[in-house]
Amino acid sequence: MKRSFDVVVSGLGIVATAPLLLLVAVVIKLNSKGPVFYRGERVGRFGRMFRIFKFRTMCVDAERVGGSSTSNDDPRITRVGGFLRRFKLDELPQLFNVLDGTMSFVGPRPQVAPLVELYTPDQRRLLDVRPGITDYASLRFRNLGQILEGADDPDEAYLRLVAPEKIRLGLYYVEHSNFWTDLHIIVATVISVALRFDVLTIPDLSEQSPADETTDEREDGCDDARAAA
Repeated sequence: MKRSFDVVVSGLGIVATAPLLLLVAVVIKLNSKGPVFYRGERVGRFGRMFRIFKFRTMCVDAERVGGSSTSNDDPRITRVGGFLRRFKLDELPQLFNVLDGTMSFVGPRPQVAPLVELYTPDQRRLLDVRPGITDYASLRFRNLGQILEGADDPDEAYLRLVAPEKIRLGLYYVEHSNFWTDLHIIVATVISVALRFDVLTIPDLSEQSPADETTDEREDGCDDARAAA
């Protein structure tokens, strides 16, 4: 049922948002030099590599002049990019990832290979499911750029303040996910992005320890710090 839902809804979503996708693409080209899309390699289900699609929100070669974690005040973010990130519009091209089966609407956010290599055997259970556009961690850290704002080292702050909880929430999803949970997360994500408030109670796993030892990639728009291509 999950895969059928992904195929039908992503296909309809691409058709419904086609004018918006085109508009965003044109605005990005007019606003800054560089490609419209960011295509980065990520580790998918069962450890298979795939390319994730996002709208580019940062200047070209941003990853060469700064770290991989991005705060709201990062000067590498373009004017249009800041708006796209705020409303998660940079994530819309991932509808194509969902349609082709490399991603799902709901699942742990996809990671880059060097970080996955640091996973413990238990944490590698995150690869048992398709990575997703949204999940519990995406809702918990929907204001990630604000959390990292003002940090002397955003990468260090991310690893210390965000990564452990993201991994715990990802493992919780793997263990407890079902179709109705996915629907709740999708609805909560739409409301959270559109109305800027939380409507879903997210499990508090901060006192649990098994998932602390390794790193995790930035969530959602923040992994575009690797984007600028």
